[in-house]
Amino acid sequence: MEIAEAALTAEDDKGNGDPGSTLRASPLRIGISTRALFDLEEEHRVFENYGVKSYAAMQLEREDVILRRGAGFEVVERLLALNDSEAAPYVEVILLSQNSPDLSLRAFKSIDHYGLVVKTGSFTSGRSLAPFVPAWGIDLFLSNADTDVKGAVDGGAAAARLGLAPKDRAETPQGEVRVAFDGDAVVFGPESDAIYKEKGLEAFLAHETANASNPMARGPFGNFLHKLSALRRVFLNEGNVSKVRIALVTARNAPAHERVIRTLRAWGTPADEAHFVGSREKAPILKALGAHIFFDDQEKHVLGAAAVVPAGHVPGPHDPAAPVIPAG
Repeated sequence: MEIAEAALTAEDDKGNGDPGSTLRASPLRIGISTRALFDLEEEHRVFENYGVKSYAAMQLEREDVILRRGAGFEVVERLLALNDSEAAPYVEVILLSQNSPDLSLRAFKSIDHYGLVVKTGSFTSGRSLAPFVPAWGIDLFLSNADTDVKGAVDGGAAAARLGLAPKDRAETPQGEVRVAFDGDAVVFGPESDAIYKEKGLEAFLAHETANASNPMARGPFGNFLHKLSALRRVFLNEGNVSKVRIALVTARNAPAHERVIRTLRAWGTPADEAHFVGSREKAPILKALGAHIFFDDQEKHVLGAAAVVPAGHVPGPHDPAAPVIPAG
């Protein structure tokens, strides 16, 4: 861990310090693939059906054709808009792609067209991205490919696989960024899930009630949440409202909800919204809160949410079809 990142973690845990100065020294760094940033589904179908040569020829033929926005575009655009052009950035976005350098021009032309400040990246011609994730200091990696996501996880970053961008999106105020997370095995560790699997629902509820005041361990997105929380604090106004809104949407409900709140409090990373949905579907809640991205470790929740919000699947060791934390 870099010195600046260690300092950021310590300040986040206390909930004080100067998050702006710390983030300028060690920005929130997001790595994103070209297919997550832009709509390249037609080109990807050519790659899958006809191979890399046909794909490369198609990309070169369309080099001057501006790409449409992909699933990760809006959250990237809104995060970058928080930066002050006259000062060091709070947020940096880096392109990480297994495309060849020769095919990078179309992506950068499209970036310039949309006015995104994305100037750096790695194009590896098929080589694994894993070694470049720590080299760039990536905090979060977004891709549409399982291999890329697993490589980023191996490289030590929070990572998620995105699907297609939803066709219909709720209008949300300009200047805001709304990020929603599932809880267990995403923000928090999977330990409570293991108790449920081994001993059942009653044992899980008893354990969570008995340990309500004991903070949970960080999950794969725990460190990213701490850095995002620092960005949230930068933009807090006098009414305690921030341009960066953090939401938790979890299948936990009472009495297992208390440990969630106390953990976030102990970490110094309060959520602006928490939705304890039990056995209900998450998609209507995500649509109502106007999330710009949502992260969950269960495929069924990701697929359900993807119709209304860009949704990222977080890889984990459990069966994606089995409930991680059931409703009590």
